[in-house]
Amino acid sequence: MIMVWLLIITAGAGIAAWVVGWWSVKACRWVALVSLCLDLALLIFVWVSYGASGGAWEDPPWLMQVDYPWIGPLGIRFHLAMDGLSLLLLTLTAFLGIAAVGSSWTEIREHVPAFHLTLLWTLAGTMGVFMALDLFLFYFFWELMLVPMYFLIGVWGHEGRVRAAFKFFLFTQGGGLLLFAAILGLYFLHGRSTGVYSFEYRQLLQGLAPSSLAFWLMLGFFLGFAVKLPVVGLHTWLPDAHTEAPTAGSVVLAGLMLKTGAYGFLRFILPLFPSQSAELANAAMILGTIGILYGAFLAFAQTDAKRLVAYTSISHLGFALLGIYAGNRLALQGAIVVLLAHGLSTGGLFIVVGALQERFHTRRMDELSGLWSSIPRLGGVVMFLAVASLGLPGLANFVGEFLVLTGTFAVSPSLAALAAVGFVLSSIYSLWLIYRLFQGPERRTEAVVDLGGRELVVFGAIIGVIVWLGVYPQPVLSTSKPTVDSLVSSATYVVQPPSTADREPQPRAAVLQENADATREMEYDGR
Repeated sequence: MIMVWLLIITAGAGIAAWVVGWWSVKACRWVALVSLCLDLALLIFVWVSYGASGGAWEDPPWLMQVDYPWIGPLGIRFHLAMDGLSLLLLTLTAFLGIAAVGSSWTEIREHVPAFHLTLLWTLAGTMGVFMALDLFLFYFFWELMLVPMYFLIGVWGHEGRVRAAFKFFLFTQGGGLLLFAAILGLYFLHGRSTGVYSFEYRQLLQGLAPSSLAFWLMLGFFLGFAVKLPVVGLHTWLPDAHTEAPTAGSVVLAGLMLKTGAYGFLRFILPLFPSQSAELANAAMILGTIGILYGAFLAFAQTDAKRLVAYTSISHLGFALLGIYAGNRLALQGAIVVLLAHGLSTGGLFIVVGALQERFHTRRMDELSGLWSSIPRLGGVVMFLAVASLGLPGLANFVGEFLVLTGTFAVSPSLAALAAVGFVLSSIYSLWLIYRLFQGPERRTEAVVDLGGRELVVFGAIIGVIVWLGVYPQPVLSTSKPTVDSLVSSATYVVQPPSTADREPQPRAAVLQENADATREMEYDGR
């Protein structure tokens, strides 16, 4: 029942914080913080127990499941499950949730009880997305995650919050409706072909939709998740939402909600639509590469520090899309590490920008320079997070992006070479951020307070995890291995190559299959 308790604790704490907040704002904040610490403790207990058992999974690749009938006549079940991928993303959710509460401790001064209610319900919806295996239940949590985020941006955001919140809602709700239409289409087609009408993930894996319609259903899933990732072309809501959201909202949005799109690709699109995913793989990899370059170019062009960090998300998550559709073990492992590393480094950078805005009431880099002499602790934190974001060896982003590029090279050397340019561009915009904020002539002469104890604890925890994941990523790779193995072994989107007797020029997917053995030999083991 640990999975159920995660939802109960998080959602219940939101209500408790709202009630307690009418008497004490400080107590409201502590209720939110303690509940998320309890979530994190439960998840670490699961992780340690799994490691102590030698990685024994009762029902591979699932570590634990909860499955009860919910709406029987419609074939809807309350089915939650956790595998290595879910465990990693749930742990990231609790960790960044704690960072979000800590970063908003002094920033949020109005409607504080309602703020913590909204934040915790957003996190509860995100946790549900990472655990739900019934597609109807998944969509329920998907919407539960979006609605509170709309209010986080619209109520506690900055000057242009109403427009940004409305744009966020239009894009994400449009993608969500496409996703729901595809879920319903899969439900009815599966029912007609098998006689069993069900939203159950395992049932849907057993029955294939007619090939003439399966591609369009897959495209509905793809667009729904692509809006949230976001894939370049469907990304225009992201910079506005990030720029206007409060610091906690930006941390949750970048660190967690964008990961739900990548999770949807891994959990639903590839297993449910294997051959259709193969048809789209080349286009998806090209979109990922374009996103890497486009996001980096746009980041360099920004004068608003928060908008710069927002565009880096498009670039970094382009690596995730590229790795997902490259389709071998190296690339898939790298994509998962990229999701974790991006959540940590970009979430940390948003907290930095929030700290600057709280002190100087501006995010414009042309109004801030020479800050190192007045706030050297914050300058050191910015330097570390910036070099982590650019992919410095020994830190988390480098591990994920290097694995993605190595796996992609076995499939498409040209796309791997283009994506590698993203390393150079990330160095440019990261160093540009450091220079414009902390070097050069000092423009602000007012006395400001450097990082205090609370902020140092938040940044110290983020920096510690980034270093640990960069130096010793093996626990993460081992935890995600059963999920990666299930994707690769089921040949979810790899077309079998022709026989050697009548071999013809090979498509991308066939080349991938031919290189599978070599890829296994190259599998990263953290040494």
